[in-house]
Amino acid sequence: MIRRFLSSLFVLWVLGFLWFAVALPQPAGKQKTDAIVVPTGAGGRIPRGLALLRSGEAPKMLVTGVYSDVKPREFEVEYGVSPELMDCCVTLGFAALDTRGNARETAEWIAEQKVRSLRLVTSDWHMRRASLELQSALPDGIEILRDAVPSKPSLSMLFLEYHKFLAAWVVQALPG
Repeated sequence: MIRRFLSSLFVLWVLGFLWFAVALPQPAGKQKTDAIVVPTGAGGRIPRGLALLRSGEAPKMLVTGVYSDVKPREFEVEYGVSPELMDCCVTLGFAALDTRGNARETAEWIAEQKVRSLRLVTSDWHMRRASLELQSALPDGIEILRDAVPSKPSLSMLFLEYHKFLAAWVVQALPG
């Protein structure tokens, strides 16, 4: 009986990992939102967010989890952002150290900005956990458009992220 249960659990774990690795989230289409949120991390995220901001998909953008020593001028130069665009439309968030912190920082920012819909821009392999953490931190009624940045993650990266996703999912499922 215990062997059958453990075997079933293992099969579920393997099938879950296959789903996680093969069916990575995709980029979103041309849908407008109130804001763009970009957690720092893997390459391509910030350029994608800035391209969406410049094309008018949203009027403002939060970059969450920015290293504390980064100055806005350094960000402008690194990503080719004009001072005018920085002043009107880009907020750098320095409070987050991890994905859960990104979600908390985002929740605080959107409450201040009165955002009702946001486009989450992050790597395809990170999207499921980032949106799970974000959904948990946000009040009900906030629409999240998942906009994944395609990447070529290694098997070890997918394996690690799958387990982080499972852990986040279990923590969210626990009462309390």
